[in-house]
Amino acid sequence: MQQSRKKGITPCIPPKKNRKTQIEYNRELYKQRHKVENMFGRLKDWRRIATRYDRCAHTFFSAICIAATVIFYLN
Repeated sequence: MQQSRKKGITPCIPPKKNRKTQIEYNRELYKQRHKVENMFGRLKDWRRIATRYDRCAHTFFSAICIAATVIFYLN
């Protein structure tokens, strides 16, 4: 935590509801971060991407683009 603050990174994780002293966080930033994390989770459902079958970086990136497009289209 200390190292990330030295680099200028601020956490945007909401505190638990039962916490006695609530810590403020940026709700909009958390919503964006949550969308990105969900997308990574959905991409890892694709076996080809999770196990990284492709040797070349450009082929792997192409597989990610195709998977992201299909995921976006289905939702």
